[in-house]
Amino acid sequence: MHYDTAQRDHGLPHDPFKALVVPRPIGWIATLGKDGVANLAPYSFFNAVSDRPPMVMFSSGGTKDSLRNIEDTGEFTCSIASWALREAMNLSSAPVAAGVDEFELAGLTKAPSRAVKPPRVAEAPAAFECKLWQLLPLPPARPGGTSAYTMVLGTVVGVYIDDAFIKDGLVQTAEMRPLARLGYMDYSVLTPESLFTMNRPLASDDGLQATLDPGPWDGVFR
Repeated sequence: MHYDTAQRDHGLPHDPFKALVVPRPIGWIATLGKDGVANLAPYSFFNAVSDRPPMVMFSSGGTKDSLRNIEDTGEFTCSIASWALREAMNLSSAPVAAGVDEFELAGLTKAPSRAVKPPRVAEAPAAFECKLWQLLPLPPARPGGTSAYTMVLGTVVGVYIDDAFIKDGLVQTAEMRPLARLGYMDYSVLTPESLFTMNRPLASDDGLQATLDPGPWDGVFR
């Protein structure tokens, strides 16, 4: 099949776009309002965009509490949502009133950050402390319309990692069992059994050919 995204003439019960851009990491974003009330919400349009400096982005549909708080304070944290925390993550997505603290709603513990004021999820295996770099309104779905989404770009100024997930100097990401968002109400999880490594190909001196050691990874970055 092929369909025009402007016309949305796919003929399916639900738009398949988010079922095709997968898996997407979940940005579990914590902020503080000007009144000091904490807010926690998961975002599926989330990813890293740079490592020098380390930067992340997430996209907010409409002016939600997370976006409003970041506009006011310029700070946020992003905790890793893991398999063990899947139900708490899901509960924190509830469209409750602005004054509700989702940490308390989901039975989660606030851990203090070092470089920013918003807390991180203490139970999470890792978290980023972020400073706002830029807010970018995305184009409207139709010409002349209003922007429905705002991209939040943040610089990561601090990183927390649970020491239990560091072995021989490497983060054991799969042991964290981080969640991923798919389409519809579908999720996935990274496990040690689903992880594999590959070596990067090497180009010949003349740049016209490449060779590949099939792996597993030999521990050398190229």
